[in-house]
Amino acid sequence: MFRFRLGPIPVEVQPSHLIFSALLAYQSVPRGRFAAQGWPFEGLTSSADPGFGRAVLGYVLAWMFIVFVSVLVHELGHAVVSRLFGYQPTIALAWLGGHTQPNAPGPIPWKRDFALTLAGPLFGLALGVASYAGLRVLHDPAGMAAFLLRYGMFANFYWAVLNLVPILPLDGGRLALVLSQRVFGAVRGFTLAQGLALLMAVLAVFVGLRTGSFFLVVMFGLWGFQALQALLSLRRRAEAPAPEDHPLARPLKEAQEALRAGHLEEARRLAEPLLSPESGAGLDLRSRAHHLLGWVCIKEGKGRAALDHFSQVGGSGRPVEAHALAAAFSLAGDEARALSLWELAWRESGDRTVLHEYAGSLIRAERAGEALRLPGVDPAAAFACAERVLFIRGAYSEAASVSEAALTHAPRPDIAYDAACAYARARNVRDALRLLERARELGYRDAAYAASDEDLLPLHGEPAFESWLTAVRQSASG
Repeated sequence: MFRFRLGPIPVEVQPSHLIFSALLAYQSVPRGRFAAQGWPFEGLTSSADPGFGRAVLGYVLAWMFIVFVSVLVHELGHAVVSRLFGYQPTIALAWLGGHTQPNAPGPIPWKRDFALTLAGPLFGLALGVASYAGLRVLHDPAGMAAFLLRYGMFANFYWAVLNLVPILPLDGGRLALVLSQRVFGAVRGFTLAQGLALLMAVLAVFVGLRTGSFFLVVMFGLWGFQALQALLSLRRRAEAPAPEDHPLARPLKEAQEALRAGHLEEARRLAEPLLSPESGAGLDLRSRAHHLLGWVCIKEGKGRAALDHFSQVGGSGRPVEAHALAAAFSLAGDEARALSLWELAWRESGDRTVLHEYAGSLIRAERAGEALRLPGVDPAAAFACAERVLFIRGAYSEAASVSEAALTHAPRPDIAYDAACAYARARNVRDALRLLERARELGYRDAAYAASDEDLLPLHGEPAFESWLTAVRQSASG
């Protein structure tokens, strides 16, 4: 294989792509007399001609070039739109086609999925139109350039139309699946999309048999078989006992209730036995247990453990929420991945809590100005979200700096007090006392809470801290 880059987009070309296109071109080499004129057909009239071998080689290489450029431009359509959405796509060419991996940080919204899927055929049509325009202005209609443009035009028009047939793995199948699931829901939409794919495959195979097209019969026969398998698998799942009827569903439900009530240890105790191979729990129940335990870990501030659980959620048919993945990555210290997930979760939900978590992630990424420009953001809430995650991660000095920076936007006693607690945890006694004094100046009056706050334990025994407590008590009593 060989690799190269088109700007920021890496491209990988598998040997199978070159071999398959070469074989396909070779078996289509025309021999004998036929109507086509010009390069390289004049050398293909008779195998006895001295230039026959050279003409065959030119024909094969020309078609390999057409296939390579056409597939690459098609995949580039998917990749360019993926980049516009902020993803990091990669392209791989294999066999007679290719595949573009968007590498999105989380679930792709249906509108974006539809757009980046449709972009492939549209780029192919654009290349076909460009080839047609080039052919019209070409001065030599019989040369190699004319051959490349003419057959490149036909290939791209044909491939774009073929790709829009609503059958997976073609782009048309993906478009049909996205739209049907959006309109009819996940299960019904999937059934309708696969049913349409099976119908189209049967029609294509019938046409292939009537016209003698081996390509149509084999390819659409394979794709139709895959659609039939998907429908049968869905039917078997529908006939299987519902997860709620399983004997182990009861402890899982109790674990979910415990989680909602904030009883994390109880939720963990009820859910963890379901992950044991001896439990007899099926894939669906284990997947749901992992999902629940991932949320338990988030509540406990354990980002890496949450990600481990979420990575094993797959059998329940319910994807992990974007904001759950974002929270896990933030707690794990991977703010680069968390940022795009927080943005996705906010744009999908419009929830103000998610908005402020997204703003907090931006602040931790040293993009506070961008965070404060978000529509409807409350600076105090945004900085509080940023500080809380840093505090949980044990980055106390950074948490203190964030809280102190928040005072310029929201000079509140609780924010100054939080900054003092973070400085105290970082064993920075001087700055902790400075921020405590700032909190008192802003109106902090709860001396009893401060005296028993574990975060301020490093300050106990400090004369300045005792003096501060006395001053706060006097302010409260006065």
